[in-house]
Amino acid sequence: MRRYFHKAAQALTALAVATGMLTIPVASARASTWQPNEDDALLFDVRVGQWRVGEGVRGYQTDSGVCVDFADVIIAFDLPVRVDKKSRRATGWLFEESRTFTLDRESNTVQIVNKSAPVAANAIRDVPEGWCVDTKVLASWLNVEVKADLSNALLIISADRKLPFELAEERKARAGKVRPTKAFDLASLPQARDPYKMFRTPSVDVVASVSAARDQRSGRRLDARYEIYASGEVAGASFDARLSSDDRGVPENLRMRAYRTDPDGGLLGPLKATHWALGDVSTNVTPLGIQTTAGRGAFVTNRPLNRPDSFDRTVFRGELPNGWDAELYRNEQLIGYVQSRGDGRYEFLDVPLLYGQNRFEVVLYGPQGQIRRDVKMIPVGLGSIPPRETYYWAGVQDAGRDLINLDGVDPNDYLGWRGGFGVERGLDPKTSVAASFVSAVLRGQRNYYLEGSVRRAIGPTLVELASAANLVGGYALRGQVLAQVGETLISGESAWLLGGYESERYDRDVRRFNSLSIDHSLRFGRHYFPIRAEVRYIDRIDGGHRLEVESRLSFNINKINASAELDWVKDQSPFGISPDARLDASLRLSGRIGGLRLRGEATVGLTGDSGFRESKITAEWRAGEKSDWKVEAGYSNGDSRGRLALGHTRRFKHFALTGQVEAASDGSVAAGLNLAFSIGPNPHDGGMRFASEKLASTGQAFAVVFQDENADGIRQPGEAVQKEVELTAGLSARGPPTDAEGRTILDGLQPYEPVLIGIDASSLPDPFVQPATSGIVVTPRPGVPVVIELPLVSAGEISGQLQREGGKILSGVDIELVDKNGRVVKTTRSEYDGFFLFEFVPYGRYSLRIAALAANVVGVEMTLPSVANLGKDSGSVDLGIVTARAAQRVAGLAPPAQGP
Repeated sequence: MRRYFHKAAQALTALAVATGMLTIPVASARASTWQPNEDDALLFDVRVGQWRVGEGVRGYQTDSGVCVDFADVIIAFDLPVRVDKKSRRATGWLFEESRTFTLDRESNTVQIVNKSAPVAANAIRDVPEGWCVDTKVLASWLNVEVKADLSNALLIISADRKLPFELAEERKARAGKVRPTKAFDLASLPQARDPYKMFRTPSVDVVASVSAARDQRSGRRLDARYEIYASGEVAGASFDARLSSDDRGVPENLRMRAYRTDPDGGLLGPLKATHWALGDVSTNVTPLGIQTTAGRGAFVTNRPLNRPDSFDRTVFRGELPNGWDAELYRNEQLIGYVQSRGDGRYEFLDVPLLYGQNRFEVVLYGPQGQIRRDVKMIPVGLGSIPPRETYYWAGVQDAGRDLINLDGVDPNDYLGWRGGFGVERGLDPKTSVAASFVSAVLRGQRNYYLEGSVRRAIGPTLVELASAANLVGGYALRGQVLAQVGETLISGESAWLLGGYESERYDRDVRRFNSLSIDHSLRFGRHYFPIRAEVRYIDRIDGGHRLEVESRLSFNINKINASAELDWVKDQSPFGISPDARLDASLRLSGRIGGLRLRGEATVGLTGDSGFRESKITAEWRAGEKSDWKVEAGYSNGDSRGRLALGHTRRFKHFALTGQVEAASDGSVAAGLNLAFSIGPNPHDGGMRFASEKLASTGQAFAVVFQDENADGIRQPGEAVQKEVELTAGLSARGPPTDAEGRTILDGLQPYEPVLIGIDASSLPDPFVQPATSGIVVTPRPGVPVVIELPLVSAGEISGQLQREGGKILSGVDIELVDKNGRVVKTTRSEYDGFFLFEFVPYGRYSLRIAALAANVVGVEMTLPSVANLGKDSGSVDLGIVTARAAQRVAGLAPPAQGP
């Protein structure tokens, strides 16, 4: 309270000096015999819900109740009301511009909007501070309830609507969720351990569709498709399975996989694996030998999960249900787009990496308006060198074949069994070596690739030299470099394939491959336009060569991501006449204009008579909380056919339904209906739940918020739950508020990415009840719900006065409040007289210390001797004078900076 008094007094004094309006020594009509005195003086802390308003309001206890200083109320709520000393009038408006207010002390009347009324006797009292208004009268003016809690010195304001102050604070709270100011070390926070079990009921995602079409080319047809994706646990491992049908509803593909993933490398005992899988798996790539493939087999590695297989390129592969699209962004630039295909996968192969931090985001768009995001950070630089550790991988696979084949095998160049292993070792912080051996079938012939490479960081440059030998015949050499020169990123590659060497990484007719690319951002005003140019020169075995030039300009303006590409290709034949050079252009965009979500692409041939080729644009907008519309238009020049489709999605509590109609310029028409829902276990009720969200491919958290009366962190019988509380998951709030039983569900968590789930303190109705901890860290697994309990405890405050040895006041010094686990829970700053205050501190035992930077500046030790115990019997602790000891200095040496 002392701090409030200082600041309120300063503000009022300044206002009085500036305007000369606050002290009005004129008695009101029919004043009582009560006179203001120091014994009746009060200083209130104003509360509106969980918010504290202003810096305190002065008042008095009178013979008829409690009155508060009108000027203090104006300042606290920032009311646009002007008090005029000369005319003895107050004019303005109260909370709403339409609610005009006029108080006339001469005529002793008050007018609110068009209603005028006399001021009752003793409603306004003249005191040395100014006009002291009875709280009941003030409540009627403001159209709120005002309660004076004398025992706690609180002035509690409540209303049947959100006051402007509350709305402003809620906006700040929402902004804080979007841009949090405090970073957490997740490893230091409480962890929710969820051990694997012999069996967990799986979560299942179901997508079913039926459509009818009258096509001018293929005739009439009726299609029915479905796709079922399930994930859960069996025999102590995760498993997933995908079953899809053909257009007649006959099962066509069945994929199954059992696996374990542990980012900390705690799998398979001494192998310290981070991932192993059996069933339908993907393999690694090697620098000069094999490409990644999918098929039945087994795979194990101890490599970090986000570490790319290759030096300068990476691969993205995942599940893509029928009717979904996928976009790939690198550093917020749109660089790739694919549509769903028959096998239910998306693939972005050989995606280039740039020197520095590469932030990739795969965005999936579903037919019911669903949006799924998967972010992956890949650093290229010193972080690409293993820190004197050894990484390995090993796998065997029947490429191109599922674990259970239902409808034959699609022919491709990579069919057949393959297997191999690879190792990588960091020699020092800047150098690593790698080697691998793989046996694989390429176009029906078995090959044996033995490869080795060395990688070296030289300043802002990363260089790799690699060599490979095919034991069947031939060898290859390659040099690569990634560098940063100022703000320009450079990537170069040169490879020689000699002696008939054939590889999955290069086309079969390549003898020499050279490429150089440059990435730079052009700045125009406040906007940046990333531009990329790449040149590739290819010598072929037959003596011909090929020159390719590719350029891309990207921009992001007003939430629109777009990329414009130009591709120029010139082939030189060794046998005389060569084809003309070809120049193609394409444009891709994705973004939002107001409430309209746009995605589109177009391709144009700029040489010869090719001209316009095809285009497509999709617009989606939300018609309500549970309703979306979608319009898609496209044109293909190859078959001179335009098409227009209209779709509507309705999301119900347990499923989502989409209807779509389509018409083409040649008279073809089609209509379809799509149903999507998920089924998963419900730990709250012990049964199953249906949801329109996808449960099998993402993580889930079931949370209970309760009042922890004994502060042990465990819910005991009789400890009450808390409803209408919002939770946060990572950087944003997820899920609905808790229900009447204190329960809520958070869906859509990213699998195997640790996330902090905590209580949003701004949603708590009582500021003196606070979260007991910062939250609980969970590492979600697909389709598996994790159950957590989040405790609330009562809160108090800790105050004191900071000084150094000798009695000199320490002002403007940052002080940290540390809990029993050594975590900093709050930070405050001492005021001009050394006074400090920690508010809304959960009950518990705390120590104090001075922040490292502040301690170094003022020359004192970080540790402070005081310890505070907050509890039921001591909800407010005054530590009195807290003395900081002078830092110990060694002669001739500068004082070291101390860490926490």
